[in-house]
Amino acid sequence: MPLKYLVAAMAIIVTADAAAAQTYQFLAAPETDLNRVYRLDRVTGEMGACQYGLKENTIGVTLCYPPGEGAGPQPSSEYELVASRHEREGGVFRVDLRTGMMSICYVLNEAVVCTPQAR
Repeated sequence: MPLKYLVAAMAIIVTADAAAAQTYQFLAAPETDLNRVYRLDRVTGEMGACQYGLKENTIGVTLCYPPGEGAGPQPSSEYELVASRHEREGGVFRVDLRTGMMSICYVLNEAVVCTPQAR
């Protein structure tokens, strides 16, 4: 195989790996005494969150919250997470970069929930 084809094939693989690595975005909640991290699927807008929890006689556990009302898959687009600068805010904003719509997502009753999208 000629070298130029090998280089081209390697470039395609690297580009595909980089695109796959950007499927999710992670963002810590702005609240300064909360150890919660939100997860966003950048294409579907689906939300989740995890945090550290104490459990007797162990090093602890990772507590994860699945998508609840409004946090499931949205219309396919280009989503991003934005934190407010409010040090007592436990939620984050999910923004649609294509439409300008946004919603606020937070943990409620063991699930991540999001308000209806608005602008």
